[in-house]
Amino acid sequence: MRYFKYLLVCTILIGLGACKSAYEKVRTSGDLPLMLKTANKLYADKEYLKASTLYDMIYSSYRGSKEAEEIYYNNADCNFHLSNYETSNYMFGNYANTFYNSPKREEAEFMAAYSIYKTSPDYRLDQTPTIKSIDLFQNFINSHPESPKVKECTKIIDELRAKLEVKAFEQGKLYYHLQHYQGAISTLDNLLNEFPDTRNEKAVRQLMVKAAFEWASNSIFEKQKDRFLKTVELADLYNSKFPKEKNKEIHDIRAKALTKSKNPLYDGHKNASTKS
Repeated sequence: MRYFKYLLVCTILIGLGACKSAYEKVRTSGDLPLMLKTANKLYADKEYLKASTLYDMIYSSYRGSKEAEEIYYNNADCNFHLSNYETSNYMFGNYANTFYNSPKREEAEFMAAYSIYKTSPDYRLDQTPTIKSIDLFQNFINSHPESPKVKECTKIIDELRAKLEVKAFEQGKLYYHLQHYQGAISTLDNLLNEFPDTRNEKAVRQLMVKAAFEWASNSIFEKQKDRFLKTVELADLYNSKFPKEKNKEIHDIRAKALTKSKNPLYDGHKNASTKS
């Protein structure tokens, strides 16, 4: 029994070694047609790492040949499936520029954008890949307005823009909680300009009113009147946007800001400043 187990283990190891040596034999053979044939077979079998290794080794030798186009595209796709998204973005983009008349050019441009989309991080992190992805998808739509991929591109752009909107809103709320009220107002105002159709407009404008009141209340004396009046202005804008909304908090803040803006000491201070 012990001998049988030993023989079985040896057989398995020899079999595995044979499989490995078959690939290694091709990899080190220098036989370009064999390496290409093997790479294509591995690619078809979704053995992307091994296929990519062979494609990398032979591409320079096939550069300028009819095979080069397929090698480069397949290798870009291998890198995508291996989650090497920055590499696949570069390769798909380079493919589209190099093989300009290829029937796969449109697909390559889409995949270049999609590769960067896969790197788009959580909204709390730097959104440079998100912005780049939006730009690439928009360029694709502009270049291929009749493509069946346009609908998917538009959907992804909406998804990515929603992420940027969430980041901006959360940034505004963070500024508010950190008592950086001017930063909160600026960030939220930019959000409304960048995303005019936001579903969070009511919450955004309410937070702007609250931030404006706190900013005015914590300002130096000579700045307070103008900032309280700014609070009233923002509250009025909120009410004009949502006329059916009976928001007691906004009503109360507006009333307080209006009362404070009428403090006669403000005018006295301005007169004194003018004389000096």
